[in-house]
Amino acid sequence: MSSRDWYIWALSMLPFTELRATIPLAITWGMSPWRAFWLAAVGNIIPVAPIFLLLKPLEKGLSRFPRLGWFFQDFLRRTRDKGEQIKKYGIPGLAFFVLIPLPGTGAWTGAILAWLFGLPYFGSFLAISIGVLGAGVLVTYASLGLIQVASFYGVEFLLGGLVIVLFLLWWWKRKN
Repeated sequence: MSSRDWYIWALSMLPFTELRATIPLAITWGMSPWRAFWLAAVGNIIPVAPIFLLLKPLEKGLSRFPRLGWFFQDFLRRTRDKGEQIKKYGIPGLAFFVLIPLPGTGAWTGAILAWLFGLPYFGSFLAISIGVLGAGVLVTYASLGLIQVASFYGVEFLLGGLVIVLFLLWWWKRKN
């Protein structure tokens, strides 16, 4: 891997850039869109597991301090009580939330939301990964333009992306 590959990979792990900024950056540097997509997507998924692993001990550690622990537990309880909308949509809703390629809807936010609302970690990890891949496809499409994507990858790649989006819509509708 070149130094630019490492740079894109590392930048995509950060909460403010994620793949929403790194894919366009890599493409403007002349990196192939396919390589930019995979480096950014894998880099964006990597922090999810450590976030899940660190939030539970952080919650327990804060509970050792009486006032801070009480405030934190009260905040968690109130947040989780208000999370009926999140619980209604659950894991598929989490995937769609992460899939939206807007600032603040990435893997970091998805992992924190999954923890906040007590969603199961394995299902949340899969949903976040699916959302990251979908967001990566959308950002790559937006970076290249659909016509360039079709001429570069072929119509099959566009159809594959469409099948993934349709499958997620079907899965979400089935859960509700």
